[in-house]
Amino acid sequence: MKRTIPPILIHILLSLAFLSLPYLFAPDGFSGLTKLTSNPHERTNFLSYLFMLVFFYANYYYLIPKLYLEGKYILYVTSLAGSFLLLIGAVVLVDRGDLVAVPIPALPHPPRPQGPVPGGPQAKPPFGFELSHALFLYLVGIFVSLYLQIKNRWRQTEQEKLSTELSYLKAQINPHFLFNTLNSIYSLAIEKSDKTADAVVKLSSLMRYVIRDAGSHEVPLAKEVAYISDYIALQQLRLDDTVQIEYAVSGFFNGKQIAPLILISFIENAFKYGVNPEEKSIIHITISLNENTLRLYVFNKKVRLYHNDEASGGIGIDNTKARLKLVYPNQHVLTINDNPTGFAVDLTLNLA
Repeated sequence: MKRTIPPILIHILLSLAFLSLPYLFAPDGFSGLTKLTSNPHERTNFLSYLFMLVFFYANYYYLIPKLYLEGKYILYVTSLAGSFLLLIGAVVLVDRGDLVAVPIPALPHPPRPQGPVPGGPQAKPPFGFELSHALFLYLVGIFVSLYLQIKNRWRQTEQEKLSTELSYLKAQINPHFLFNTLNSIYSLAIEKSDKTADAVVKLSSLMRYVIRDAGSHEVPLAKEVAYISDYIALQQLRLDDTVQIEYAVSGFFNGKQIAPLILISFIENAFKYGVNPEEKSIIHITISLNENTLRLYVFNKKVRLYHNDEASGGIGIDNTKARLKLVYPNQHVLTINDNPTGFAVDLTLNLA
């Protein structure tokens, strides 16, 4: 099972990391925190980071979704300008600890040296410097929150698109394959074959999985492999001895989860483009699990096709590539070898 860090904990850790940035690279390190009450510059610096962090979340969770993504650009820019003035005003309002001018003692004492007194209050940088620093943090907060929100919206759009295509798949259930399978079952029934009942059970199981179970974000790997096994068994029943099918499964699948129907398009593609009753057709399919690493290998010999309009019924290899990038980023390796004599797919998935 995957163990995920609670989002609230992630936000807390990132917020603390952001607030610690000015002290990570400072000469005094985190000892500067002890000067917040006595050093106006340290206080202003810390307040700038704190207020910019508050603005970041306000911009990310409210201003961008309610204004920018709704097309209210003028109102959004106005809100940004107003927020900046409000934040600067808050910093100036809270930070009133400017140095009081140190009186010059009367002669004959020598004049006091210019600059900060060691151990005493520290002089603040010019206000223009602090303003430019705050503006820089403000702009960084705007662009980072925009990037994250737009990226999140893109991911949601892709997920909705894939969900729609998955729903289409469930509604379609490969009518061509279903029609041929029912014809094969009808032929077995006419012959009163003992395989008839088994074929009906496998077809029923296949349809039940696609309609009922495949709507989840993840499904048990054992169910996904069972679905593939039933699909291949029905293809063997339909094609009889016109194709040489080698299918092997190895590994302990209990407790593992996988995105539904993420493997089937590669297998469907092999039966779509690798079968011709007039030629020697060969299809090899291997599914293996080694700890958390799942490997799918599919090979089909290329044959002449007479009916290129046959629909595979799946979501297609291109769409599966997009799903893999979305659902398993940096967790999969897909290698496709397409040559004049054969087509091979080698997919490795990390299910940890």
